[in-house]
Amino acid sequence: MRFMKNSTTNNTKKITVAVVGAGAAGLMASGTAALQGAEVLLFEHNEKVGRKLAITGKGRCNVTNNCDMQEFLAHVPQNPRFLYSALGAFSVQDTMDFFEQQGVPLKTERGNRVFPVSDNARDIVDALFYWVRKCGVTILREEVTDICTEENGVTGVMAGGRKHNADRVIVATGGKSYPLTGSTGDGYVWAEKLGHTVTPLRASLVPLVSPDKDCPRLQGLSLKNVSLTIFENNKKLHEGFGEMLFTHFGLSGPLVLSASSHMRKWDNASYRAEIDFKPALDETALDKRILSDFSQELNTDFRNSLGKLLPRKLIPIVVERSGIDPHQKVNSITKKQRQALIRQLKHFEVAISGPGPIRDAIITSGGISVREIVPKTMESKKVPNLYFAGEIIDVDAYTDGFNLQIAWSTGYLAGYHAGQEIKQ
Repeated sequence: MRFMKNSTTNNTKKITVAVVGAGAAGLMASGTAALQGAEVLLFEHNEKVGRKLAITGKGRCNVTNNCDMQEFLAHVPQNPRFLYSALGAFSVQDTMDFFEQQGVPLKTERGNRVFPVSDNARDIVDALFYWVRKCGVTILREEVTDICTEENGVTGVMAGGRKHNADRVIVATGGKSYPLTGSTGDGYVWAEKLGHTVTPLRASLVPLVSPDKDCPRLQGLSLKNVSLTIFENNKKLHEGFGEMLFTHFGLSGPLVLSASSHMRKWDNASYRAEIDFKPALDETALDKRILSDFSQELNTDFRNSLGKLLPRKLIPIVVERSGIDPHQKVNSITKKQRQALIRQLKHFEVAISGPGPIRDAIITSGGISVREIVPKTMESKKVPNLYFAGEIIDVDAYTDGFNLQIAWSTGYLAGYHAGQEIKQ
């Protein structure tokens, strides 16, 4: 079993490991380190552990994605090869087995997404909390302000106005997204101070900003079962199906957040979105549906004829974009005009000017360069006995549970190696 407790022998010294950040990676790292025989101090300045974890997956917690390693890595656009060792050490199946063993039954849904059967993220957080306590981890609700080092590597952390000595330190402070959950970006500052390279930080899994004047008019309109296609420099980049939302600044919702993670060339590419309001109907079938609707109200103004086809808020904008006179009777609408209407229903364009602010992102793209981390251990190549885990590393993935699995795997690997006893 991966989580068997080690026993300390006479020729070894019990060590102290400080873990900074009690999110997904930090909790996994601290419990794993404790099971290697280390004394573990877990620092978390929030009142409760796993605050961001508790709101993931709209409060359901998409724990992982139930797929093999090759498929998993295909969903990691940023430095996938770096994860071979981590996923080999703690796989998707290991994650599922772990939570089942902690008393949290799991289920696999569409797209291989794994959730707790209860659909309650708190069950995942509580399981981790009780597990680390059972492993003997000491949780300190103090804010770490610095990493202490000497020539031979780390010596501890500064927290609560004093130094806490530690033989090894694991930094699992997350990214810069959702700062209210505690992800303030402090880990990047410490890493740079210690000589690490932090690659440019960008928002990923984030709402999209649009200059389109129709977005504020559609603010609050939620759509289900629609298709969203993203074009990069007029080439199709990504297509998805699901739910989305119009906001005063642009687009949001699960479908949009997923699409945003594919949009990575903001400095030198242009993007636009196309929405298909009726993806279940091809253009021929949709034309028949329109004709059927029109036949039931032949003397109705065009603007009043789309109530069975579209949400009320969307109708005036589609009418405007179609170029059809809103007062024209439907019995006089030509085939060419219907084609213009179908174009708006199947290819409703929204210009995209950029991603939303990083504070609104679910994931931070960028972070500590993987070239400066040993992939088999998660230890820094620059500072001995300093380890990194989770979102702080320059590795991020698409939505559907992949990013949390990266946290579990890197957290496990960092905790396992940081917790190893020092031979005398």
